[in-house]
Amino acid sequence: MKQALAALAGAMALAISLNTGPVMAQDGGIIVYNAQHESLTDAWVEGFTKETGIKVTVRHGGDSDFSNQIVAEGAASPADVFLTENSPAMALVEQSGLFAPVDADTLAQVPKEYQPASGKWVGIAARSTVFAYNKTTLTAEQLPKSLLELADPSWKGRWAASPAGADFQAIVSALLQLKGEAATADWLRAMKENFTAYKGNSTVMKAVNAGEVDGGVIYHYYYYGDQAKTGENSNNVGLHYFKNQDPGAFVSVSGGGVLASSKHPKEAQAFLKWVTGKAGQDVLKTGNSFEYAVGKGAESNPALVPLADLQAPKVDATTLNSRKVTDLMTAAGLL
Repeated sequence: MKQALAALAGAMALAISLNTGPVMAQDGGIIVYNAQHESLTDAWVEGFTKETGIKVTVRHGGDSDFSNQIVAEGAASPADVFLTENSPAMALVEQSGLFAPVDADTLAQVPKEYQPASGKWVGIAARSTVFAYNKTTLTAEQLPKSLLELADPSWKGRWAASPAGADFQAIVSALLQLKGEAATADWLRAMKENFTAYKGNSTVMKAVNAGEVDGGVIYHYYYYGDQAKTGENSNNVGLHYFKNQDPGAFVSVSGGGVLASSKHPKEAQAFLKWVTGKAGQDVLKTGNSFEYAVGKGAESNPALVPLADLQAPKVDATTLNSRKVTDLMTAAGLL
C-alpha cells in the first residue's frame, strides 16, 4: 500500500512538474500531449489545421512522463489526444482504461499489425532498432548476428546505449516479450558489465562515429537525420540490421489515441484520422523525421531500407510492459 501511494505521489509530482500552469486549448480546438518528435508533430498540426480549420494546442514531453501524467490526471486530464514515440506508453494508458475507442474509419487506414486488437489506439509511425557501428574499426564479418551476442564478454567495453531513454526501454520490452523474464534479466546483467552508458541516441551515435566505442544500439532515424544535414556525427557510421526476427530487429510502433475524458472527441478523432491518412503519412515520406509511414499504401522516405525488408519479430505492442522493464533494469543496475 505504501509503495502504491508513493508511486501515485510521484506521478502527481511529475504531472505538476510537466505542467506548471493550466493547459488551455485555443477556442474550439484540441489539446495534444505530444511525446513524438516536435518537428514531426508540428508539421502534422500545421497541415491538419490548414485543412480543417481546427486549432491544436500542443504540450511537448516524453513517453514515460506523459503516460504517467495521464494516469495521475485520470478523468480530469485536459488532453484530448496522446501521441508517443513508443508503444509501451500507449499500453500503460490503455491498461488504465483512459482511452476511448478509435473511430473505425481511422483504424481501417492502418494495418492490423500496427494497432492493438482493442482498437483503443492506432499506429502513426514506426522506427527500427539498429546496431550503429564504426566502419573504420569493424568489418561486416565482425558484426553481431544477434542483439543477444552483445552479452558476450568479447563485447566488453565496446558498445553503447542510452538505457534511461524510452527508446531503449521499448527495445528491452520487446526482448522481455520474446525471450521471457529470466533471459532478459540475464542479458541486462551482462549488458551492465559490457556496455558504456550515454544520454540519448544522438550521443551514442556521436560516440560510435568518434571511435569511442565500436557500436551502439539506437533507432535508425538518428543516422538518416544527421546524414541529411552535414553528416559530421555519422560519416564514420554504418547501420547493421539484425533481421531474422531477432529481438534486435524490433520495430517500435509510435501510437496515437483519444482520451476518454476528451471534451472535444469529434475534433480529436478527426486529428487522428488525418495523421493516419494520406496527408499525414505523406509528411513522413517528404519530411525530415525519417520515421516509417505505417498507413495502408503509404510510402516511407525513399532513403530508408523498406519496412518489409527488416524481418522484424512479431511483437504484441499492447503487452509491452514498461514497468516490468524498469524494474528489471533497475535490478541490473542500469537505472
